[in-house]
Amino acid sequence: MLVVDNKALQINLPVPLANTVLMSIPKSKELRSDQVTKEVLVYWDYPEAAALASHVDTLAPNPLLPNVLSPIMRDYTWPGIFKPFEHQKDTASFLSLRQRAFCFNEAGTGKTSAAIWAADYLMHLGLINRVLVICPLSIMQSAWQADIFKTAMHRTCGIAHGSQSKRKKIIADEYEFVIINFDGVHTVFEDLSSGGFDLIIVDEANAYKSATTRRWKTLAKLLKPSTRLWMMTGTPAAQSPVDAFGLARLVSPSRVPRYTGAWKDMVMYQISRFTWKPRLNSERRVHEALQPAIRYTKKECLDLPPVVYQTRDVPLTPQVAKFYKHLKTQLLIEAAGEQISAVNAAASLNKLLQISGGAVYTDQGQTIEFDVAPRLAALKEVLDETLNKVVVFVGFLHTIEVVTKYLNSQGISSEVIQGSVSARNRFETIERFQKQTDPRVLVVQPQSASHGITLTAADTVVFWSPVMSVETYLQCIARIDRVGQKNNMTVVHLQGSEVERKMYRMLQGKVDSHQKLVDLYKQELEDSDE
Repeated sequence: MLVVDNKALQINLPVPLANTVLMSIPKSKELRSDQVTKEVLVYWDYPEAAALASHVDTLAPNPLLPNVLSPIMRDYTWPGIFKPFEHQKDTASFLSLRQRAFCFNEAGTGKTSAAIWAADYLMHLGLINRVLVICPLSIMQSAWQADIFKTAMHRTCGIAHGSQSKRKKIIADEYEFVIINFDGVHTVFEDLSSGGFDLIIVDEANAYKSATTRRWKTLAKLLKPSTRLWMMTGTPAAQSPVDAFGLARLVSPSRVPRYTGAWKDMVMYQISRFTWKPRLNSERRVHEALQPAIRYTKKECLDLPPVVYQTRDVPLTPQVAKFYKHLKTQLLIEAAGEQISAVNAAASLNKLLQISGGAVYTDQGQTIEFDVAPRLAALKEVLDETLNKVVVFVGFLHTIEVVTKYLNSQGISSEVIQGSVSARNRFETIERFQKQTDPRVLVVQPQSASHGITLTAADTVVFWSPVMSVETYLQCIARIDRVGQKNNMTVVHLQGSEVERKMYRMLQGKVDSHQKLVDLYKQELEDSDE
């Protein structure tokens, strides 16, 4: 495809499709043709480009057909504090031309900002007024709200979370972007339905893979014929070809049968009463069903920084928040009138991190486990967003048990490296992780593997909670960021308490001093908001 004088698109199309374009788009003309193709010139404005993209999408996926460029590439100023990468411009261009579409860009490629730019462009054109973002609880603030502030700071944004009355108020206040978690949609369905949302963006869209769930049915009812829908996930139908059905029924229903059973028969075959296997052509069928779609892998994004950092907010459950506040009160009493040393500050901060992370050691050597379901759910979201292996750094032994027990319950293969693992067993575990399919996840105590090992089979590092040393933090990341790594990498911080947020900021700023540790401890005790 060529852009001619910044005014027209010159495109080569199969004859039947070219004839359709020439008949349906007034500002188009034929340049030349042969028995197979016609070269067509189409005026490059939004209505014409959107119509052309719609016609091209009828033959998707077809690698021989060029990607239709949106006038966003010519007319948009790309606001924000960061310059967009080329793959982000391509993604925004693709989304802006489509009423309903998929974005399958891998985690860490900046698809959130790309979608925000595309939505902002449509607002500039007057084609949409309000955007509803549906996403996991853990990234409502840290990813979506933060990216809107950085990318489209001239737009208003509200998070519809909390009590039903608070959600209703945010929706009624007519923010241009409203962010809500998956299960919050059902609680305020009527308000959302009458809220004037022209565009719905679903992040980590695999949450809608099953068309039989209340979550799926609620979204389907929310969609009007004129509603734009962009569904985003880095791992579409990663667990089973059947999972493509729910996604396709929302975006491209004509590409799949009406019922799940018929789709399952198309992509799976039964080998016993309870066992089904994918058919040989299942990948092709899934690819055809999940269209129109754009996908960039981290490997393809040559201009992407090699390591991308993400933060996921995980709210403390009432149980954890209660014990966290209780411990802070105790520490405040102990610290009254006493000189606080770095050693004491570190020990006390460790206690707070233990509670936030899910398990704390008592003075008697016993362990108390806490409900950290939101943190476990956020970890699962990270795993679902990459097809590659993942290293999870967990600082405390009993918390490692909490994490591995959860992974086992989800059918995710994992192994552990911690202090009591022998050198031989550690070597064998790393060999399996690097060279075999399983384990998919390696759960590591930071002090046990912060030096001297290579874990380049993974492209993602998750910190369950902050570590106490900048050196340890950097060395943990260096386990995957080294010779042999073939993918761009993502580092994910899970955070729920204020002390975790502050410690991650210190670690990323490479602030590592005894005095800073004492200052942080004092700030935490003085903070009454927890």
